[in-house]
Amino acid sequence: MEQLLRVQNFTVSSDGFGAGEHQSLERPFGDADPGELFAWAGATASWPHRTDPGGSRGLDDYFTRDFPHNIGAEIMGRNKFGPQRGPWADHDWRGWWGDEPPFHTPVFVMTHHTRPSFTLSDTTFHFVDADAATVLGAAREAAGGKDVRLGGGATTIREFLDADLVDTLHVAVSPVEFGSGVRLWESPDELRDRFHVDVVPSASGVTHHLFWRR
Repeated sequence: MEQLLRVQNFTVSSDGFGAGEHQSLERPFGDADPGELFAWAGATASWPHRTDPGGSRGLDDYFTRDFPHNIGAEIMGRNKFGPQRGPWADHDWRGWWGDEPPFHTPVFVMTHHTRPSFTLSDTTFHFVDADAATVLGAAREAAGGKDVRLGGGATTIREFLDADLVDTLHVAVSPVEFGSGVRLWESPDELRDRFHVDVVPSASGVTHHLFWRR
């Protein structure tokens, strides 16, 4: 079975931004409010951080529930891992997620400043300075026959799209505007020359864009 490179549940504003400007330790999404951006997923019954019973069912819940299915490795950009820029001042920072990251697979962090791999719970982070195709090759090997998830952020997804390496892409467009930040696209129509697309509105107000290779 073919190993796919999949973008799942990546959420952007209605004007195409995946994060705001001025990322910091306190604000992983910069000026953007992640509570607004990801409200659609947080409201579902399958949201993994839900502390109260209930939650919505239907389309949004399906995408939330399906998130870990058949994923054997993840690729992310350095700015998804943390807010630091340039050489690592120290190695104490181990990501936004605490001692039990939500990935449960090997994670390949793309960076020009490598550091030793480390493991938290069942997730091992590897720091790689290589082009998109080389990183994908390493992730596929580590995935043990399962698919690889391209986790973001927007700049990293664009790099893999530009290299024509993405097989399927699910983007949830949230009904909020950022005005500036890290942009995934000017318009989803930019991808129609290479992908089939279904556009499905949800009762939550988000619109799900599903792309797969032509």
